[in-house]
Amino acid sequence: MIPIVLASVLIASALGCGTPPIEPLTARVVNGVDAKPHSWPWQISLQYEKNGEWRHTCGGSLIAANWVMTAAHCINSKFSYRVFVGKNNLVEEEAGSKAILPAKIIVHERWNPIFVAFGNDIALIKLSEPVTLSDHVQLACIPAAGTVLSNLYPCYITGWGRLSTGGPIADKLQQALMPVADHATCSQSDWWGVALRTTMVCAGGDGIVAGCNGDSGGPLNCKNTEGTWEVHGIASFVSGLGCNYEKKPTVFTRVSAFNDWIDEVMMSN
Repeated sequence: MIPIVLASVLIASALGCGTPPIEPLTARVVNGVDAKPHSWPWQISLQYEKNGEWRHTCGGSLIAANWVMTAAHCINSKFSYRVFVGKNNLVEEEAGSKAILPAKIIVHERWNPIFVAFGNDIALIKLSEPVTLSDHVQLACIPAAGTVLSNLYPCYITGWGRLSTGGPIADKLQQALMPVADHATCSQSDWWGVALRTTMVCAGGDGIVAGCNGDSGGPLNCKNTEGTWEVHGIASFVSGLGCNYEKKPTVFTRVSAFNDWIDEVMMSN
């Protein structure tokens, strides 16, 4: 199996990543807005089946033609899942979008669902068939191992999560500018304190813009100096006080802390 997996990964890499054919809107808006349709073409909707219906539960990022990266806490072994690629509006039929069943789901072996703050909130989904790349479906880039962003680095969260604490799930993909809060800032006692690990990255914290339920597993998108978008974070948790509580920014799994794990899983499955 390994040669087949390697081939699919290499082919996907050769096709490029992080350069959406439809450029996203990057105006520095304060609140979340509807994303330009298909301008974040690696964004997927992870859906579970309940009572014969498929329901959105989390986001995720397409990182190879047959692999999706999401959060470990999005996965429950009691449910059946599917990955929807090429989506913008969850309640409409859209040309070029496709639902694909997983062939395998691998949750990080050190993930502990009782202690989310221990970290390792990452999972990979191997798709039962490779996706066909198009203007609406593209691959995410992963940053180089060990990359740490500077304080206030401009990044964008994207997802179909709740529009406010306790509010409705979004129909259309949302995006919001959420600058990084570096570890020195975010680990302060009146921020996240000792709950923040170096394998995590914070973004937001202004009390206005934040991720919320349903954004979990989705990407923190940051453009590098070469102009390519990279997924630096996997939305992990927010404060129990509310999604947009001041000095409690959205906490993401820092992708660049898990490059070796990602490579190992993809090559051995």
